[in-house]
Amino acid sequence: MFGLLFFILVTPGVSEFLCASSDLELSYTFCDSTAHAFMFDLTPCSMMNVSVWKAALTWIPRSDIHVLKIVFHVWYDGAKALLWKELLCSGADDEYSVCGTLKGETLAAAFDIKGSRINFPKGNYSVIVRGFSDDSENNTLICLNFTMIVKQDPF
Repeated sequence: MFGLLFFILVTPGVSEFLCASSDLELSYTFCDSTAHAFMFDLTPCSMMNVSVWKAALTWIPRSDIHVLKIVFHVWYDGAKALLWKELLCSGADDEYSVCGTLKGETLAAAFDIKGSRINFPKGNYSVIVRGFSDDSENNTLICLNFTMIVKQDPF
């Protein structure tokens, strides 16, 4: 019941706080003003000596997910640092559990994010994560704007 109440209380335009530690602060907002049934969690809340983060996602999509293309835009201290695109669901022989989720179904997924290849220098990051229901990037399923503040260099 608490999970359902959390979803109902998610207010559009309000920043959702994820975590804070001595070396990291992380929060997100939605790119649009529509209320979303969404929750994201990341552990540990640290950038130092972490090779794998554990992520948990709970989401009730407003459209069927037969095709899902994820696009990451990363800015570091105001400068564009990375653009990464990945087709997660193509509609055929998909390997991810999110693929095939129908509109209104609760999607609950836990996954690892490998961080050993990434060293984030101290600074402010803006990460826009957009999910599209087509490969042409015309039909947005979800859009999140993450704010990440790295408080110390990894060296």
